[in-house]
Amino acid sequence: MVKRFRIVIAIIIVMVFGYIAWSSFSKQVTPYVSFQQARALHKTVQVIGVLVDGQSQVDAETGALQFSLREADTDERMDVVYTGGPKPGNFEQADKIVAVGKFDQGTFKASQLLVKCPSKYQGYENEQAKDKGI
Repeated sequence: MVKRFRIVIAIIIVMVFGYIAWSSFSKQVTPYVSFQQARALHKTVQVIGVLVDGQSQVDAETGALQFSLREADTDERMDVVYTGGPKPGNFEQADKIVAVGKFDQGTFKASQLLVKCPSKYQGYENEQAKDKGI
């Protein structure tokens, strides 16, 4: 009887810790969505796009970085305001920009930016291919 009780307690403890781990993990995962989905959802999401016209501007009063992204598949545009810190290095040269935030009042308000630049190893890969005679 005592052995069964211990097994039941152990199972309950494992289930509680499993639930806590699952709920913590699910809160940390921010899904990638399309611009259209970002406009419809009222939660934090990630959108990915290309900087429109390679231009951005910093608001002198607020220090917010303002720019527009173009979605590669649909050519849809979205205005973004980033308030999470200084403009990332090589921002204008980025292949793609990932913005993490929420769509609110006609603008995507980003708290994080991830800049995807061309790989610094491209030259290295080409050099290795030459060495192998490829």
